[in-house]
Amino acid sequence: MACDLKDDNILIEKYKEYHAAGNAWPEITASIKDAGVLDMEIYLTGNRLFMIMEVNETFDFQKKAKMDAENKKVQEWETLMQNFQQELPWAPKGIKWLPLDCIFKLEQ
Repeated sequence: MACDLKDDNILIEKYKEYHAAGNAWPEITASIKDAGVLDMEIYLTGNRLFMIMEVNETFDFQKKAKMDAENKKVQEWETLMQNFQQELPWAPKGIKWLPLDCIFKLEQ
């Protein structure tokens, strides 16, 4: 997945603080795991984020979206993150994180 941050060094540093080890809200990490995500990493270059998720067989993006919509704490987190994130230029309106297409893999 990919998403852009607002191109502001102060905001980028604050976003990194929210995501530093131990700083993400426990309710958020619990909701991620409850959706079937086994592991998640977010990488940053400039103001572009890349997320890699390892999921189990129960994970489904639509199910995760429904779970998030029904979780008050996740909605609070998403509202907070809107201060930092912005849509990719080619993203549909209202969609921040876009899936990536794998175009190369060294080991098949």
